[in-house]
Amino acid sequence: MAGTFSQIYIQIVFAVQNRESMIQASWEDELYKYITGIVRNKEQKMLAINGMPDHIHFFIGMKPSCCLSDLVREVKKSSNDFIKEKKFSKFKFNWQEGYGAFSYSHSQIDSVIKYIMNQKVHHKKQTFREEYFDFLEKFDIGFKDEYLFKWIE
Repeated sequence: MAGTFSQIYIQIVFAVQNRESMIQASWEDELYKYITGIVRNKEQKMLAINGMPDHIHFFIGMKPSCCLSDLVREVKKSSNDFIKEKKFSKFKFNWQEGYGAFSYSHSQIDSVIKYIMNQKVHHKKQTFREEYFDFLEKFDIGFKDEYLFKWIE
């Protein structure tokens, strides 16, 4: 009997609308657990999740049957609803449109996990904007500024 064999590792990055610092330390772990549950319910493997008050990163092992855009749409929609239901924010919370998705080889898993889990330390040296531009450059992704996140100066 034939089978499907794959090795797909994707880091997803997206921001809070207008890049506002709305994700609070008091509830970020609960948010990350909720997002992990969504990923698992979609039969994908969460390898790491972490972020900053204005954006998150998560790293998954993805099955070829998964449609990445559908998964990200579900994560953003459901987690947005979760934040509102839990009343975590006294302000209107929304994720910004769009996301970054970057693929990695099996040999890079440990370094990507370490990178994601060290976001708080990493961002003492580099802004999210700098980080995101570095991703686009490193992965040789062409872009137009008007299609990137809205940046708060």
